Amino acid sequence: MSEYDARGKTNRALLICVHDYETHPALPAVEANADELKRALTGPGTDLFTADEVVICRPREPEELSRALKSVADEARGLLLVHFSGHGWVGSDGGDLRLLVGASDHRHRHTTVSWQDAVLSCLDSARADRIVVVLECCYSGNADGAFHALRKPMSLLMAAQPNRRIFSGDEPAGGTLFTRAVVRILEEGIPGRRFVTFEDLAGALRERLADERTPMGEVWEPRAAKQNTLDDVILSFATPEDPLPTPARIRRRRWINQHIARPVRRRLRLLVALCTVLVLAAAGLIAHRVLSPLPDCPPALELRLLTAPEAEPALRQAAFAYEMSAANTRPLAGEGDLPDGCRRAQITVYSAAEDQIDQGFAAADRWQGEARGGTGQGDGQGKDAAKGADPLYRPGPQPDLWIPESTADYEEARRGMPPKGSPATLHDTGPVAYSPLVVGIPASGRPDSVEQVASWQDLLAGTDSRHGDLRLLRPSPVLSGTGLLHTLGLYLAGDGLRIDPSSSLDPARVRDAESRLTAPGSQYAGSTELLCSLRPDAGPDRPGSGRGARSAPLVSEKALADYNLGHATGSCPALAKPPAPGDRYVAYYPKNVPALDHPLIRVDWSGAADAPTRQAAVARFADWLRDPHGGRPVLSRQGYRGVPGKDGTAPRPAPGSPLLDTAADIDLDAPVTPFTAGPDQVGRVLAGYDKAQRASRLLILMDTSSSMADGGKLTVATAAADRILGMVGARHTYGLWTFPDRTHPGDPYAVRPVVPLGSTDPAPGKAALDRIAKGGLVDHGAPMEEALTTAVTQLKKPDGGDDGTSGNSAIVLLLDEDDGAAGRAAGVEQKLTELLKNGPPVPVLTVVMGRFGCDTFALQGLAHASNGQCVPGGPDAPELLAGLVASIGSAGTGDR
Repeated sequence: MSEYDARGKTNRALLICVHDYETHPALPAVEANADELKRALTGPGTDLFTADEVVICRPREPEELSRALKSVADEARGLLLVHFSGHGWVGSDGGDLRLLVGASDHRHRHTTVSWQDAVLSCLDSARADRIVVVLECCYSGNADGAFHALRKPMSLLMAAQPNRRIFSGDEPAGGTLFTRAVVRILEEGIPGRRFVTFEDLAGALRERLADERTPMGEVWEPRAAKQNTLDDVILSFATPEDPLPTPARIRRRRWINQHIARPVRRRLRLLVALCTVLVLAAAGLIAHRVLSPLPDCPPALELRLLTAPEAEPALRQAAFAYEMSAANTRPLAGEGDLPDGCRRAQITVYSAAEDQIDQGFAAADRWQGEARGGTGQGDGQGKDAAKGADPLYRPGPQPDLWIPESTADYEEARRGMPPKGSPATLHDTGPVAYSPLVVGIPASGRPDSVEQVASWQDLLAGTDSRHGDLRLLRPSPVLSGTGLLHTLGLYLAGDGLRIDPSSSLDPARVRDAESRLTAPGSQYAGSTELLCSLRPDAGPDRPGSGRGARSAPLVSEKALADYNLGHATGSCPALAKPPAPGDRYVAYYPKNVPALDHPLIRVDWSGAADAPTRQAAVARFADWLRDPHGGRPVLSRQGYRGVPGKDGTAPRPAPGSPLLDTAADIDLDAPVTPFTAGPDQVGRVLAGYDKAQRASRLLILMDTSSSMADGGKLTVATAAADRILGMVGARHTYGLWTFPDRTHPGDPYAVRPVVPLGSTDPAPGKAALDRIAKGGLVDHGAPMEEALTTAVTQLKKPDGGDDGTSGNSAIVLLLDEDDGAAGRAAGVEQKLTELLKNGPPVPVLTVVMGRFGCDTFALQGLAHASNGQCVPGGPDAPELLAGLVASIGSAGTGDR
């Protein structure tokens, strides 16, 4: 990756630090932040900013912040760095981040500074080559959404993950904890590095804050994001090694800027200002009689858009484009009180997995109760109502509109809702964008006898062990809309005939189709994570890395085009250039399988006082998304196909669409098949899928030693376990064991069975996790291999326990980096290895907390010996683990 070096250019740093508030608690530690940061940024080791390029702002009113921001945005030509320390505030749904200045009152929006409207809009018109923003405030992680709609090359460092408060502001002298860590990194550098880049800073901050907690007792995890740039930005040239001298050309450029260019520019600005004053004075006499001041814009109506993780980035872009479009800013009949140019609506986009959305609508009464600030303990008449929905987390705030991946997702959500009494009503307004389903065939192994548009029967035959011998990998039909629609196509359109409501489900075809899907680990929570795992550079802690040449992923055309072009895919960042031709996949299109059609579903909530206004706003947005001069080209440039026009013809991709790039390896002549299945067929497909899977048994083995309390490890572990408990049921049972056992401290093989194996109700497991999180840790070492040996021995027993699932079991191992190796009994490692290799397979799916992740010999050896996987304990761990767990019980033939 290349690095951007701004030395010698016209750079600016704006340090906004607010410590004294009129209506909010003071933040005394913030007072020193500005001076500490300026000292670090202008120090000789940093070698980036001069003293006159750093501006300190301590605003009392929003206008002061806006003026300072506009000034540096106008002046910077190289690097523009903006740092904010102070209070942050969000709405009850987690959207619309507001920065609070001295006189701010969060109850009055006009006294605050909108991150999206004021800060980002100003920065997007800046003239700097690169922009870096550091937000150190509560809820800074919520800034990520609107940030991705910008045009400028920008990097954003957020002090914490979404929906989290951070510092109290009462830290010792010398600045806040976060800023002190930033200053040390910029001044001291990083061992082994000649300079500190933006990504270096973000990584080093995560390490230094690993043992810190937020005021809510959760892990403190800074987040970083980049937009419209593949390179990294150098923020400091400090290094523990011998520093390199500043190049002579840069010293010359700095001298010219300081002694020649800047004085000349100042005199020119003064002359222009004097001329401008004379002209304005004359014009003002006329304008005073003609013009009246423009009224302030009232707060925009906030719409909440729920979607799938795969579609979230594209819909964020579309939502931002709509907000700034004439369709959302021009006056409408009957709305004379809205000034021209004001936004009528703003749209918050967020995502959740398919099963979580289904649970949210099934328990819509609880969802609505939480949104109103209640306990959320509604009647829960729908299926899985007890699982509920956590506010601001899964599946997020109650939506005004929902854009699932396909109509099949909509039909499944409706099937799970109670027939009467639900406060939510779903209205399907039709598709807004299409993406055909494809099978990615390695470019180096294309089948000779199969057309690019072919029936599933031909595709299965052309990739079997006698031909391409490829592993078919599918996103989970339970977690992913792409996986569900691919499964529907496999079951109902295997012969290539169009699906209609009378198409029947053939059990033999279901068994044959499922037998071709590799297990375990063949399913992922989404198509983008599946493709991410197949990248050649995925690394040792990416599940499935290094198997791309033998795999055939079942994904969407858009997802495959993004992969082939090196775009960001799931948790894999964008590449500097597309993968080599031999590492790409060619899109093959299963004939007459419905495409992802992304229907826009309006969600009405009973009792909403502004329901007509929201319904009208949703309708305007829906019309704009389908408009050939509005949202359709925006979605096309994200890799989607447009909805047909009024004459029924399918539009060609807009200029700039990735589908037009030959390296995408897709076929634009392949047809788009609409969804024609009946409502009941989706339920029958999922029932057939569940029946084709073997009953399974999962043992969650959790490290509860006291070291799990460090660095927020326990929070990540309990979140991963809680995600898995949401997937258990009558045919997929579980147990929860912990180690070490406090009642047998001298026995390293002892474990504590908190929830017995064979349990189907997630409630006891959730209650146990809550107790553990509130202080159920054991204050002595955790002998991982001994505890794992006990667990594997139990699951290898021939009778399989009471639930009859012998031979189809798995272990989810949640542990700290400290695996008890120091006091390990002799021979236990060899004993465990032999145990894993003999008898029925018991894959071990490990989530490891700590900075080294899965990149250790012991954990990689464990994954190999058990035919399992290892997932690093980051923010993506719960969903990655959910996809792997979904494949336990698969009817596939295994890793051939």
